[in-house]
Amino acid sequence: MSRIATGICVAVAIAAGGYWLSNSTTSYPMIGSAEAQEADLDTSTIVEMVQGAEDAPVEIIEYASYTCPHCANFHTGAYKQLKKDFIDTGKVKFIYREVYFDRYGLWASMVARCDGPDKFFGISDLIYEGQSEWTKAGGPAEIVDELRKIGRLAGIDNDQLEACLQDGIRAQTLVAWYQENAERDGVQATPSFVVNGKKVENQSYADFKKLIEEELGS
Repeated sequence: MSRIATGICVAVAIAAGGYWLSNSTTSYPMIGSAEAQEADLDTSTIVEMVQGAEDAPVEIIEYASYTCPHCANFHTGAYKQLKKDFIDTGKVKFIYREVYFDRYGLWASMVARCDGPDKFFGISDLIYEGQSEWTKAGGPAEIVDELRKIGRLAGIDNDQLEACLQDGIRAQTLVAWYQENAERDGVQATPSFVVNGKKVENQSYADFKKLIEEELGS
């Protein structure tokens, strides 16, 4: 039986500023800067990543982290069935919201969002499918380089990737957006789901499907 996840990852809030990558010749901020930390952050500029019909009768919000193995299990397994059964058929509007355990998950998010909503879910699939490789690539420099490779595989050129990864204000805004969402919906672990405004616990896909069908009145 497919499961939504085999467990949960406990969410930890992070500050986006102060994450630096260094090598023998250079040191530069990949995410965050003093300017970004001091800036006024407008979280309304963060685009919601949505699949399915806008007027679908059931809305599902998933909170997930790119570095959470249980989220990877969901996205490489039960999510595909959920998409086939409910999202692609216009019954579910699916909203994906990132949770940031660490800088690596934030970097992954910035790559996934780098070329806009049209490529977001496809890049997210690549990130989750390769999670066990890129998260274990080595130190920060090696990990971000693996994320760059995923971005290039998705058709994003190097200059655009660097601009996305070095956008400190964007990083700060993403973290503030995540914190607002998590506080409002009481998110403390991933993956977490909100179905038509109600927080849903981890359960088998069969039970999750039954819950959706109840919301549909079928």
